[in-house]
Amino acid sequence: MWHDIRLLNICANALFALAVLALLAGGLWWLAQRPDFALKTIRVEQSEHVPMRYVSTSTIRHTALPRIEGNFFTTDLEEVKSAFEAVPWVRRASVRREWPATLVVTLEEHVPFATWGDDGRLVSVHGEVFTANLAEAEEDGELPALSGPGGSEREVVARFRDLGQWLAAVQLAPRILRLSERYAWTARLDNGMTVELGREQHGKTMQERVERLVSVYPQLRARLQERMESVDMRYPNGLALRASGLDIKEVKKK
Repeated sequence: MWHDIRLLNICANALFALAVLALLAGGLWWLAQRPDFALKTIRVEQSEHVPMRYVSTSTIRHTALPRIEGNFFTTDLEEVKSAFEAVPWVRRASVRREWPATLVVTLEEHVPFATWGDDGRLVSVHGEVFTANLAEAEEDGELPALSGPGGSEREVVARFRDLGQWLAAVQLAPRILRLSERYAWTARLDNGMTVELGREQHGKTMQERVERLVSVYPQLRARLQERMESVDMRYPNGLALRASGLDIKEVKKK
């Protein structure tokens, strides 16, 4: 090997190149640590799709900023993203660098749709469960109450919307919708009536049961006024009704 001039030249050139790369890397690292590149500004912007309503400057200052480390070059953008997504009400964050000393953070907020379960959590219009201040979420009025097994959030939100559309013909609206562990549906309406809808045998089961209720509701209301307490729609061709001072079973659909 030591007598092979060509091989020695190759090794010498390789070592020289490695030394140059090491010096270059060291120089870049030294340059990146200079105070000139310290972060001077973190600019927070709202998503163009969802204007921010709940995220406050003070919450960001106390929750996200203490977790940000490094300078313009060394800051881990994924860690910054995680820090902002830990702020209450933040659904999604995106982060980018802006020369010479700025991070731009774009935030998208959760939009509350209803409460979820019995532990104070909320569910968004996207069917995502999150934790935030309930009083803030209900500034415009009391939210509906939804619940169901883990992983059913999107389905329950979708069914709640369906119920609202199906019941609109008789000026009723759901206020509570629960999906049991056995996947049976129970709703409570804005007139105080509880509706047992049971389990879905096929994709149209709930709709068919609600439509049967809608078809007889005007007659029931005319007879019972505001005395209706609950109705069980799980019967194939009828319903079971409970009203104050009255108990009627198997009301047949004509």
